[in-house]
Amino acid sequence: MPEAASMFTLARFEPLVGSRFTLRLDDAAELPAQLIDASAGRGSAKSFSLTFEAPAEPALPQRIYRLEHPQLDAMDLFLVPVARTAAGLHYEAVFG
Repeated sequence: MPEAASMFTLARFEPLVGSRFTLRLDDAAELPAQLIDASAGRGSAKSFSLTFEAPAEPALPQRIYRLEHPQLDAMDLFLVPVARTAAGLHYEAVFG
């Protein structure tokens, strides 16, 4: 199992842009969430952000959610709703 710090790098997520994650709301409920952007931050060299697009309903509050992807270990990320589009809601996770 990779170290937590090495799991959260821009290089790890960039190849997954466009792929589907599963966003767990609780033990029984889940939503599809597509990774639509992985961008370097303006701060330190290790800072970056991930943007996910999920269905418009239900609109989720900012908090920690469990995300799963077939190529990664399950992870808990703090997601913040940042935009509403015709396709759904965008949620951002910021690192570093």
